[in-house]
Amino acid sequence: MIDITAAGGLAEASADALIVPVLGNRTWGPGADWVAEQLGDYLTDFLDELDFTGKAGAVAAVPVRGLLEFKRVILVGLGDEPDTEGLRQGAGAAGRKVTRSPGVATTLHQVDVPAAAVAVLEGMLLSQYRFDKYRTEKKPSKLERIGLIDAEESAVAEAVRRARATVDAVNLARDLINEPPAAKAPQALVEVATTIAEEGGLDLTVYQPDQFEEERFGGLIGVAAGSHQPAAMIVLRHEPENARGFVAIVGKGIVFDSGGLSLKPPAAMEAMKTDMSGAAVVLATMQAVAALELPVKVVGLAPVTENMPGGGAQRPGDVLTPRNGKTVEVLNTDAEGRLVLADALSLAAEEEPDIIVDAATLTGACPVALGEKIAGLWGNNDAAIERVSQAAAEAGEAVWHMPLPSYYRKNIDSDVADMKNTGPRYGGSINAALFLNEFVGDVPWAHLDIAGPARWPDDEHYQVKGGSGFGVRTLLRLIEATAEQ
Repeated sequence: MIDITAAGGLAEASADALIVPVLGNRTWGPGADWVAEQLGDYLTDFLDELDFTGKAGAVAAVPVRGLLEFKRVILVGLGDEPDTEGLRQGAGAAGRKVTRSPGVATTLHQVDVPAAAVAVLEGMLLSQYRFDKYRTEKKPSKLERIGLIDAEESAVAEAVRRARATVDAVNLARDLINEPPAAKAPQALVEVATTIAEEGGLDLTVYQPDQFEEERFGGLIGVAAGSHQPAAMIVLRHEPENARGFVAIVGKGIVFDSGGLSLKPPAAMEAMKTDMSGAAVVLATMQAVAALELPVKVVGLAPVTENMPGGGAQRPGDVLTPRNGKTVEVLNTDAEGRLVLADALSLAAEEEPDIIVDAATLTGACPVALGEKIAGLWGNNDAAIERVSQAAAEAGEAVWHMPLPSYYRKNIDSDVADMKNTGPRYGGSINAALFLNEFVGDVPWAHLDIAGPARWPDDEHYQVKGGSGFGVRTLLRLIEATAEQ
């Protein structure tokens, strides 16, 4: 674990690296002015050669040649009007530069934006993540110590508590997403949930296959039929006394998606271990909620299964009955996530929470529309959509509100059942959201389609290529905001 402390003034501090902010047009931020005074023309000439002006996202590593009690200075560009997410990204970009440095000091937390210290620590800690479990030659980060210059110990302690809970949760989700499919069978995720419950004091209910018929989990029964791995419905509960609200979170947990009998082409299967990202987000969020002891009632539901083309697999044309009793004609077995979510959303709605939010790698159409770094947001209630949008903005995760027009509902009409599980090619993400809407009743509900950002395409600021844990910070911020009401 990286040790994080309050450090003294710059003149007395020493470390392998010093990280300081620079605003647009090379305007010195807190601490950078001191560095500029100490290094004089040497720094100016060095930055001129790099054409470093403090543009957002730019980072300059400056060797100080014995002129300071640091081996090098990392200048982080924040642009003209830095905000909290820009600071978090800047800290992450700097963190990528110091993975071989045992000790660093920084003044980034002194930038005047909301929750600056938490954002800096989140960015730096998230950038240190590596998934090297299966590599014979591992190269973990060497960072051991972070000192926050001129910070109060009590403020640092609180920032560390909040940042560690978030980072540990995001990294848990990253680990689960990055695990090979064979290493995270549904029952392996049950074991993860059991550990989270035991360590966090949460209540855990796990519905196993012999209970599915009694519990009316028709969607889960259908999707799981082709796999020899037993499926499960995981339900974690955080129920503090005098709770200030009730939030239900639901995550799609397809641990591997072959497409079922509607088999995907091989290239489309390569990243299908990512298809349980929603479940990973829910499990990780519940861990953070417990760690922070948030005064909100939270229930987290994760239907987990494989979608395989075994001899017992559901067939196109089969009709399923999810928990709320509405019937579904399955025309494409590769549109399976919405089927397991139908059971979980129905179960959540029965408890009448203040809001239900689901996270799911639901449709390939969503990243076509929004790219790989923005999640789609749908909902049946303007207030619910606004709550999630605000939480995402404060957490620094990009979401975009998408339409849910009632006149598109006919796209999922079936000739033999209440609805079918797929619609026309165009508007695929809308059709999927309309399907989910059938299973939440009148409960305020928001849906996050994270098919794009669940797997980050490249190393960038605090993000590492691979499983991103996208959604954890949004859900956690939503629950925190509920506690603050």
